[in-house]
Amino acid sequence: MDGRPLIGVSTYLEAGTRWGVWELEAALLPAAYPRLVQRAGGLACMLPPDDPSLAAAAVARLDGLVVAGGPDVDPVRYGADRDPRTGPPAPARDAWELALIHAALASGTPLLGICRGMQLLNVALGGTLVQHLEGHAEVVGAFGTHPVKPVPGTLYASLAPEGVSVPTYHHQSVSRLGRDLVPSAYAEDGTVEALELPAGPGWVLGVQWHPEMGEDLRVMKGLVRAAG
Repeated sequence: MDGRPLIGVSTYLEAGTRWGVWELEAALLPAAYPRLVQRAGGLACMLPPDDPSLAAAAVARLDGLVVAGGPDVDPVRYGADRDPRTGPPAPARDAWELALIHAALASGTPLLGICRGMQLLNVALGGTLVQHLEGHAEVVGAFGTHPVKPVPGTLYASLAPEGVSVPTYHHQSVSRLGRDLVPSAYAEDGTVEALELPAGPGWVLGVQWHPEMGEDLRVMKGLVRAAG
């Protein structure tokens, strides 16, 4: 049998997607996400939004979980008024991914949050978000890069001990940290670029950037190793 761990990756749910002559609702994901899992030695499967009551059953069949990037988290999830620059809500995805995160934390399933996934991890544990941040998405529709510096002694620093330049595209960030979460990397402007749960039952890491858009496999390899 193939010993590669099974890594679930959450997906978008988009209305009005074109498929040849058809225009249909679609559960989809940029291919860079499953390819990153595959390049890091895992088997990728997609987890489209579903009934949140089924999240624990879904996570129980996985060796690891990735909560992918995507739309802004609805501010109602962390008790804030909506900033006019916050994007439209994705209630089905918010509810499903929050349930996946809670299920992974309860079961000790290795968990990686990417961009929105990191922000949602923070919200799941009672944290809040900055709804608009300048300078981390310089050109609409194009990924930029900026340096991040790891915090010594953290899980992230054990994977990438030196400062690196990372692919980035976001306009929101962590404000108040959620319960027991600690920062593990910062941008030059002080933005929290990675966070983790050192006292949790398993491997838990969130990164604000998009490792699927670069060549550095270390973060995903860390998840795959933990999942194996």
